This record gives sequence, structure tokens and C-alpha cells, in this order.
Amino acid sequence: MQHVVTTPTAPFLAMNGALEVHQLPSWSDNLVWVLVCTETGEAAVVDGPEAATAVEYCRERHLNFTTLLNTHAHPDHIGINNELKTLGLLDAITVIGPSAIADQIPGLTRGVTEGDEVSFGEVTGRVMLTEGHVDGHVSYVFGDALFCGDTLFAGGCGYLFDGPPEKMFDSLLRLAQLPGNTRVCCAHEYTEDNLRYAWTIEPDNEQLAERIRKVWDIRAKGGSAVPSRIEEERATNPFLRVASPTILYVLGRAMPNADLSSPEKVFAAVRKLKDTKRYRQLRDEALPI
Repeated sequence: MQHVVTTPTAPFLAMNGALEVHQLPSWSDNLVWVLVCTETGEAAVVDGPEAATAVEYCRERHLNFTTLLNTHAHPDHIGINNELKTLGLLDAITVIGPSAIADQIPGLTRGVTEGDEVSFGEVTGRVMLTEGHVDGHVSYVFGDALFCGDTLFAGGCGYLFDGPPEKMFDSLLRLAQLPGNTRVCCAHEYTEDNLRYAWTIEPDNEQLAERIRKVWDIRAKGGSAVPSRIEEERATNPFLRVASPTILYVLGRAMPNADLSSPEKVFAAVRKLKDTKRYRQLRDEALPI
């Protein structure tokens, strides 16, 4: 299966050099994250649809794969658990995942929720409960790196399978309060699609225009536009920009019966309009590239 990314983002350091983060493309658009403690060489993997990619990557680089961090229980995030079990490797790995859905995480060693800490090697991160996409969804924050599964995407957010919109909006707002330089390491490369929609509802956002030009250039070369940074998301992600006069105007025109009386209701309308997928009719020629 051809992945949309042919040149992954190069490994980068986080937590003042205590953590090295590696991006691994898997399936068609999944992004698996390998977190390496630079002091001990221990590695934690965040989600994954299958196991071979991460196992081989760690083996080739002599990394000690000790920990698996699951954000939620969709098949393309716990497929790695199931394959590790089939390979007889799961019992040797500490599996950390949402306590609210503990029965859905294969091989779960420890259930976690809001405010808990997780450690491997010499590094420690914290857990945020980020529901809305699905109940129980958690994200992991290691210093200036956020691993947010399917909650916050580069330029977008996940579908509201469980919702309600208010719950997802609260999760996104709390993530948006992280320091601006925090890298957003989400689980899929959907950036072009997300920004195409963003442009249809806020076409006077100059920072969005600049981001579109940058992302289209990266993706044309097979690169990944992930991770983004929280400051970019605040400035260009329509799901975080519910106070934008332009977005409110466009929603009013496109959805004249929508209730826009509160930020949460505006968010719900922004999500509902995206779900129609009408924005996909916008050709590249109409974008600022």
C-alpha cells in the first residue's frame, strides 16, 4: 500500500534533548511515532495499524522497544497491539492506554487518564483526557511534544464519532493552551485536505495562505507537513478559530439555520460543514499557491 508520505519528517529532539522523536509512515496515511530516551536508548511507540514497521525500525537502530502508548482503540491504532501479540512480543512490552476503555486495549498493562504521568527510560510525560473523537481518548505530552492521536490534526480535528461537539471543543481548547512551540504529532497526514477546507471558510487569513503555500510545497516533494506547532494551529486551524468574523460570516451564508450563539455551537457548525465534503470541489487553482 503506497503511503502518501514518501519522505518522513526527520527525527527531532524534544524535552531539551532528553527525547528523540521519529516519524514512521504506515498503511496509507497513518503516522506512527517512536519516542527514544536519549539517555538509555529505551523506546516508546505511539499507536499503529501494524507492528512490523516499528519493530524493524527499532531493531535496525538497536533501540530497546519497551513501551507502547495507545491513544484510543480504533483498529488503525491498536493493530500494533494485536500483531505484537501474534508475534509473541506483547507480553514483554508495557502497554499504556485509556483506563476508560481498558477492555478494548489488547495487552493493557496500565490504564491512564487526565493528569496521570507516564515514564520510560529517564523521561516522563503527562496524560490529557481528550475525548470527542471517541470516548476515553487520551493524548500524551512530553515537554514540547504532543502526541494527540485523532483529536487535533494539522489544520483540523478528528470526526466526532462519540462526541458530543462540546466535548471535542473542550479537548481542542485545552490542547491549544499548550505552549506555542509545542509540536503537534498527530496520527495521520491529512494536512492538505484540512487546509483546503480551512481556506473555504477563512480565505482572508494571511497566515493560512502562507501555511498553504508551505504545506503544498512539502507535500509535492513527498514530505510530511506533520508535526505542526500549537501556534500554527491557533492561527490557522478553523476548529480553533470560532471567533473569526470571516468564519462566522461564511457559516451564516452556508448554513443559514445554524445556531451560532456560542463558541461550542460555532465549532459544531464548522465540523458539520466540513463533514459535507463540499470543500473538496475547490481546485488548487483557487488556493493561494
